[in-house]
Amino acid sequence: MIGYVTVGTNDFQRAAGFYDALLGEIGAKRAMEMDTFIAWATAPNTPMIAIIKPFDKKPATVGNGVMVAIMVDSKEKVQAIHKKALALGGKDEGAPGERGPGFYAGYFRDLDGNKLNAFFLG
Repeated sequence: MIGYVTVGTNDFQRAAGFYDALLGEIGAKRAMEMDTFIAWATAPNTPMIAIIKPFDKKPATVGNGVMVAIMVDSKEKVQAIHKKALALGGKDEGAPGERGPGFYAGYFRDLDGNKLNAFFLG
């Protein structure tokens, strides 16, 4: 159902480097690229995560309650993505751990303050 989600950035090149390294942890590569938009995917025709410069040319801001959740296939990948995000300068929003029966997640913010998580069901 979801084709892609975008997060705004005020420093396009810095954000591109962050997401190249972060999403590379799960094998994602740049799938679409334009002057104001880059999207990453793990395979063709799969959901993507993208950065974008706002169309209205106003500063990108963080949405309160907005979060991008990245599904992975193991607790170890949750830990690796969370660790990578922090190593790249992201901020911790909740260390990896059980959040409920069968739901394991780690939360962080990117360099622009957008909230993300990596999670595993199982």
